Parts: sequence; C-alpha cells; structure tokens
Amino acid sequence: MSKQQHIIVTETDLERLQRVIEQHSGGRNAELAEMLEQELARAEVKSAQDVPPDVVTMNSTVVFEDEETGSIRRVTLCYPQDARSDEGRISIIAPIGSALLGLSVGQSIKWPVPGGRTRTLRIVAVPYQPEAAGDFHL
Repeated sequence: MSKQQHIIVTETDLERLQRVIEQHSGGRNAELAEMLEQELARAEVKSAQDVPPDVVTMNSTVVFEDEETGSIRRVTLCYPQDARSDEGRISIIAPIGSALLGLSVGQSIKWPVPGGRTRTLRIVAVPYQPEAAGDFHL
C-alpha cells in the first residue's frame, strides 16, 4: 500500500477518525476504511500543540504533486460529510485523502487508486494547518 513513510496524527484526529472507520466498516467504503485504519495503526500520535506545522492533519489545506504526471493539486482534507470535490474538499475516506494524512512537506507515498493503478504523491506545501493556526476546534 504505502512506502511506510513516517506519519503523524493528532490525538483528536485519531479519536474522530476511529469513529469514521466504525461508520464505514461493513458498508460500500469498507475497503477504504480498512486502508485508513492501517495508516492510523502505524502513525505516531501527538497532541495538537506538538504536531509540526508542515504535517497534513484533518482540515489542512495541502498542495501535492502526482509524481507520475507532474500535476499539482491543492485540496483540503476533510471528514466524509464535508467532502465537496468540486470545491477541492477531499474526504479522508477517498484513496488520496487517506494517503495524504500525516505526511509532511517533502514526503512521498505510493498509494493504490481505483482502476488497479498506483500513484506516487509528494507533499509540496501545507499552506493551512488548523493546529498551526490555533484552530483546535475544527
């Protein structure tokens, strides 16, 4: 699945994401929920105040590059109920959402996407991270 990069998740995100996994286990997104669960199992968990500002956390805006195509995208990582792909709001349950969580600027990850392909995504920037901005309530 991934290239086993070091990832960081906040305690709050971990707690909330465990609920998301429970809600999607057994449903049509069960496989995606399982992929997210595997990522969380290997994450280093930190308090919101201790997470570095260049780490992708929930509700972060992230700029990433698809290393195969060179295309660059800017998205906000959100919970499933807030996802709006036309607004660049990508669900944590979407394959790319799970791939981005916990990575920091400069890291790359190989991740399976629909159609049996694998993409390598590299974090270019994290222009907004709630924890760095002091927005601990999001």
